Amino acid sequence: MTSKPSRSQGQTTLLVDALKRLLRARGMTYRDLGQALDLSEASIKRLFAKEALTLKRLEEICGCLDVDLFEVTKVARSQSSQAQELTIEQEAALAADARLLGVFYLVLNEWHVPDILDRYEIEKPEVIALLAKLDHLGLIMLLPGDRVRLQVPRTMRLRNDGPIRQVHGNRVIGDFLEGDFVAAGGMFRLEMRELSEPSYALIQRKLERVCQEFNELAELDSYLPSDQRRTIGMSVGTKPWKMSLVTGIKQREGAEKSQGDPKLRRG
Repeated sequence: MTSKPSRSQGQTTLLVDALKRLLRARGMTYRDLGQALDLSEASIKRLFAKEALTLKRLEEICGCLDVDLFEVTKVARSQSSQAQELTIEQEAALAADARLLGVFYLVLNEWHVPDILDRYEIEKPEVIALLAKLDHLGLIMLLPGDRVRLQVPRTMRLRNDGPIRQVHGNRVIGDFLEGDFVAAGGMFRLEMRELSEPSYALIQRKLERVCQEFNELAELDSYLPSDQRRTIGMSVGTKPWKMSLVTGIKQREGAEKSQGDPKLRRG
C-alpha cells in the first residue's frame, strides 16, 4: 500500500517547480547553475529530480538566480492557485465603474494606497471607499492601516463573453494598438503562414507557455516598489484568417473545402 505524499512533500515539489521556472525565466541551464555552485550538471539534475534540497542549498540557488526565498515561495504559490474566473456579479460591478476597475487593477499588481495617491489624481477618501466596495464584492480584504489582502488569485482570468470584455474590451484593444510600438520601446510582429492542424495546435501551446512565463515574471517582480515597475502590454492571438488583400481574388468553387485535403487537391 503506497502512502500519500505529505503536505511538506507537496510544498517541496512546488518550490522545485518554481525554481525550474525561474531558471528558464533567467535563461539559465542546469549546466550554468552547476558551474555557479561548483557542481556537475548531473548533480544538479539529481538534486531537482529527488527534490533533495537543504535550506542552505536552496539559499545558494536563490543567490545564483538573484532572488530571495520569499520571492520563490510567491512564484510557488501562484502555481498552486488555479486560474479562476470572477463571478458575473463581480465582473458586472467592475465593468459599471471604471474607477473601481482601475483601483482593482492596481491592487492586483501589488500597488499600495500611498503609491496610488502619489501617482494618480485621486483623493484618499475615494480610494478607501473604492477598496471598501472591492471588499464587499469579495475581491479583496481591507485590513487595518489601509492594507489590502487579495481574495482572488492574480492569475484570475476575465470571461471571454463577460461584462468587462463587453464594456471595455474593444476600447482597451484599440488603445493598445495605437501608436508606434518600436518608438515606445516595444515590438510588434504579424506573421501569416499556412500551417497544418498539428502545427497550429503546437504553436498555440507554445504561446500559452509564453503567457504563463509573462505572468510568472510579473509575480516575481511584484515585490519591487511600484516606481521600479511599469505596465507592459502583451497581446497574443491566433486564428484562421484571410488577409483582405487576398480576399479580393475569388476562389474557385469547392477550393475552400478541398484546401488541406490531399485527396481533393488538383494534380
